[in-house]
Amino acid sequence: MMGPAHSLSGAAAWLGVGAAAAGFGHPMPWPVLVVGALICAGAALAPDLDHKSATISRAFGPISRILCEIIDKLSYAVYKATRTKADPRRSGGHRTLTHTAVWAVLIGAGTSALATTGDRWAVLGILFVHLVLAVEGLLWRMARTSSDVLVWLLGATSAWILAGVLDRPGGGSDWLFTGDGQEYLWLGLPIVLGALVHDIGDALTVSGCPILWPLPIGRKRWYPLGPPKGMRFRAGSRVETKVLMPAFLVLGGVGGLGALELL
Repeated sequence: MMGPAHSLSGAAAWLGVGAAAAGFGHPMPWPVLVVGALICAGAALAPDLDHKSATISRAFGPISRILCEIIDKLSYAVYKATRTKADPRRSGGHRTLTHTAVWAVLIGAGTSALATTGDRWAVLGILFVHLVLAVEGLLWRMARTSSDVLVWLLGATSAWILAGVLDRPGGGSDWLFTGDGQEYLWLGLPIVLGALVHDIGDALTVSGCPILWPLPIGRKRWYPLGPPKGMRFRAGSRVETKVLMPAFLVLGGVGGLGALELL
């Protein structure tokens, strides 16, 4: 799928989690719901770090472009080192390592570790990166016609304000994990969810997605999971823009209302 659809699906997924949490009697504080949805929307773009033409490659100027080239080479190296004879030969790393559940869990765990062991600037950095990505995905028309600096300023300002709200008593910095030193441990959860939602979205397209690597399936270690061929669609097609994106909007709205216990 394309960037906007990925971001919408990420936000909708976190709002759905919020609705489920409320249904089980553990509603999220509204700042956690909002911040988690934005982080998840941003994280749903991150697996495309292996693609130099993806939305995320443009988000932070030369820094993100260079990072995309590095991740592409790393992913390709891992693919070559772990492929079986049944896996096809390929010339790049797109839709390999960063499109797996293993990657999603590692990135989420690393984020949680950074948030809990780092200082306030670590949390602000995590929020800034994902809020910029959320703007790039959810407000992509505005982002394309605005200067990068304006998008970065919006991300930085929003990160500062939202971190301040989360730090207030009852704001949600200690949501789900309440032990000493566990503030912001939950930040890894929307990042894992966003990455997995991205992978599931790509699995619906023609190429499929190797979510379960390195588990061997049909003699392939990089088996491209997906529905039957006739049910798949091409990225950017009318199915994505006219069916799935409106559906994500509706599901996100329903999930948000449920999370706020308004349904």
